[in-house]
Amino acid sequence: MSETIKLNGEIFNREKIADLKTSYESTVSWQSSIYEFLTNWFDDSDFIVSFTSGSTGTPKEIRLLKTSMRNSARMTNAFFGLDKTKTALLCLPASYIAGKMMLVRGIVGGFNLIIVEPKANPFENLTLLIDFTAITPYQLYHSAETLKSGTIRNIIVGGGHINAKLEALAAEISASLYETYGMTETASHIALRCLNGNRKSDYFTVLDGVSIRQDERNCLAISASHLAEKEFISNDIVELKDSKSFRWLGRFDSVINSGGVKIHPEQLEKKLEEYIASNFFISSVPDELLGNKVVLVIESETFNHEREENLKAHFAKVLSKYEIPKQIFYLSAFIYSESNKFLRNETLAKVISPKIT
Repeated sequence: MSETIKLNGEIFNREKIADLKTSYESTVSWQSSIYEFLTNWFDDSDFIVSFTSGSTGTPKEIRLLKTSMRNSARMTNAFFGLDKTKTALLCLPASYIAGKMMLVRGIVGGFNLIIVEPKANPFENLTLLIDFTAITPYQLYHSAETLKSGTIRNIIVGGGHINAKLEALAAEISASLYETYGMTETASHIALRCLNGNRKSDYFTVLDGVSIRQDERNCLAISASHLAEKEFISNDIVELKDSKSFRWLGRFDSVINSGGVKIHPEQLEKKLEEYIASNFFISSVPDELLGNKVVLVIESETFNHEREENLKAHFAKVLSKYEIPKQIFYLSAFIYSESNKFLRNETLAKVISPKIT
């Protein structure tokens, strides 16, 4: 039996896929990317070409087996009870793996997939009851007020950091909200962390069919035979709660060695979130004595002396002496990716190159 997908109530198959190009003008990039992906999906190849996000390095091409993508979609559909009776929303670009996987879930699950333009608040003109959707942290921030209406039942949030402000917003939303954990190589998420309600947790729980361990670096290693025969080795340092749950601590390749002390910048950022209203991040620059010194980069005009001294006073309260930033840099606008993630390395290079002392 050939595969089909139901988009905005209309069913498309391989033969009818050309109609999609007529229905959705290909000059509109977000609609064109849906058409292009489905054209590739319904062809005779065994794989889909995708790319890593590039947020921690140069994006690299990955060939994802369609079989693995189907199996990943089945995991998510089973967890959220998505079947032919349900309605889901695609509000992410199909040019990225998260958008592609929403389409695959629709193909596998047979549910009606409503497609709308990916934007900061894709829910503002929505009147339908939606059983499931996937969004970015950026969209969650801009949609929080609209989402209080209760027309969405389940939401997964991925593609960026969930900070304390977003968690606070999540508490006021009636939909069940989950942060995702996954790699492009795993075709989608392999674990979920509930952000609100009675099941709220600091730990990710893996989906059925997935097992985890720590490697010698304390990084997460993932086994999922329905996705691949080989084990996936991540660069994410984790704390294991048990064989099914873990807490994310930070990236192995972002650990700062300052004077022999290993510092996870992501953990420092979590401690400082409530004290800094602007976007910011922790990084390091070379130092003759320490090897590397911790620095703080804030997306803002330069703080006045009093405001900066108040911030430093908070450092002393919540950070150890090794964690306290030795220098603060300000930049009026960070450098961002197409998916609205700020690019740490590029931003740091822009702000410090003439200023390292």
